[in-house]
Amino acid sequence: MIRTKTTLVIGAGAGYELEMPDGRELLNKVAQGFDFSRLGSDLQTRDMVVLDKHFDKFSRRVGATREKLHEAGGTIRTSARIASSVDAILEQHSTDPLVQAAGKLALVYYTLQAEARSPLALEPRDPGDLPLRGNENWLFQLGRLIVDGVPRSEAEKCFDNLSIISFNYDRSIQHYLPWIVHMAFGMTLNEARQLVSAKLNITQPFGNVGRLPWQQGESPDVEWGNEEPWNIHNLVKEIRTASEVKRNHQLTQFLVGELAGGKRIVFLGFGFESAATSLLFDYSLSHDPDVLVTLLGGNAASKAAIHRLLKRQTGIEDDELITILEMRAYQMLRDYALLLEN
Repeated sequence: MIRTKTTLVIGAGAGYELEMPDGRELLNKVAQGFDFSRLGSDLQTRDMVVLDKHFDKFSRRVGATREKLHEAGGTIRTSARIASSVDAILEQHSTDPLVQAAGKLALVYYTLQAEARSPLALEPRDPGDLPLRGNENWLFQLGRLIVDGVPRSEAEKCFDNLSIISFNYDRSIQHYLPWIVHMAFGMTLNEARQLVSAKLNITQPFGNVGRLPWQQGESPDVEWGNEEPWNIHNLVKEIRTASEVKRNHQLTQFLVGELAGGKRIVFLGFGFESAATSLLFDYSLSHDPDVLVTLLGGNAASKAAIHRLLKRQTGIEDDELITILEMRAYQMLRDYALLLEN
């Protein structure tokens, strides 16, 4: 059980470990899918055809023609040559509602596609197993940290000291954790889902691709693994840009408060892009939290830059409080389990 107030900040690098596309891969997929000049030729792809059909229906909702949405897609495709992510493009074109509509629709489409094709299945392949096989993934290691050593009678307390901020659009955390709770405590899956829905403190600042059907709320829902939901155009409303988040003062204050309230702050696969990082810090953290960072594939310069950035943003003076680890997210949660539980 996690006994110290802990805030997890999840980035695209963690999603990539679950075979979700990272920022660059997602950008490339969107750019290729928006190459509508190839429609009707031998070079067209399934994604182009499906996105074109979505644009045909979506155009009526946004008060434009399909051709105008094609043009917006072309703008995104052109910007993709120099941009770092789809999110960055949407920020650059924040005043163009058609670019926003086209980009958000593509984010929903490719995120749902990634969920459907990921190794995280809708249900376990074998009875008594988890929907994601094995323990060499960070969802398993996180789930173990949450439930380890907690009596069945106190199951509701296992989420008390954990806050999660995920900058990814998928619902892998919400989908997976009920299976952990179900297996650990011998609850029915419905009981475990109710517990997770009520107790898990998770925020996705940029939104997600909709509620899972069992989750509480009134926003549009879609089952895990449903690559082509009937309500995909409603799901677009659930996606937010950084500018939209910044205009939501209640949300931005909440994010800052979650970092300020964490005695331990853990960054899993977080790239420290300026748009996301700026949402997390508004002032120095006077309580000197422990900070753990996974940085896979970074060099000495990037490691030094992140260390310096964190010291400036948090106000931490003691270098030993900031630990940057060259390892995968699951390795860090596994190898530092004793620290994270206590």
